[in-house]
Amino acid sequence: MMTIKTAMILAAGLGTRMRPITDTLPKPLVQVAGKPLIAYGLKALERAGVTHLVVNVHYLAPLLVGWLSEQSGASIEISDETEQLLDSGGGIVKALPSLGSDPFLVLNADTFWLEEPGSDIDNLSLMKDRFDPESMDILLMTARLDQATGHTGAGDFILSEDGRLTRYKGTGDPVIYAGAIVLHPRIFKDITDRKFSLNRCFDAAERQGRLFGQPMRGHWLTVGTPEAIGEAEAARAAYLGEPVQ
Repeated sequence: MMTIKTAMILAAGLGTRMRPITDTLPKPLVQVAGKPLIAYGLKALERAGVTHLVVNVHYLAPLLVGWLSEQSGASIEISDETEQLLDSGGGIVKALPSLGSDPFLVLNADTFWLEEPGSDIDNLSLMKDRFDPESMDILLMTARLDQATGHTGAGDFILSEDGRLTRYKGTGDPVIYAGAIVLHPRIFKDITDRKFSLNRCFDAAERQGRLFGQPMRGHWLTVGTPEAIGEAEAARAAYLGEPVQ
């Protein structure tokens, strides 16, 4: 298993589809089953042994910074994007001085997953175990459509037998990119733009045969609208065999 102790949570988005809740609250602090969305990511990183964390902030940044300052566990560093949103890729590049030159984890702040009950290893540790810097630049956690709640759309990639990912183009059995990544920062070396999407890096790694997927265990949830909160809470309760809070 690779020793990965560093991670970034992408938490700078505007959350416009979550209005009116996000009129006064940044999306990572929107609660599902009594916990802010970002808290699920923090817990997953804690399980995986991450000790240093960078979180980027933009919209209603003081609220998120204040909440993060009250959390125990990993040391949390803030990457401030209040002046300009840099998109997913640009946000990571801005934070690279704090993330270092070795592979690290990246999580979306607004998606989360439930670990498989009784599993002997958590999903992020599975990814750390799988990541091979010799053959991979990016390893994405993937979910099947039947493992997901709240996902709209057909799917993102096709997962080949050797674990490589290619973009889904309408044929085959697609998987979803499930909001967790192990990546090697060398993927950014030829990019000079300040603001860009991680999709650009996914495409570059795919062209070079260095984009891989790790099928997740458990159930994945994404919460895009206020109506999706209740759906996520019901799915969580059903999966865990608990009453809805």
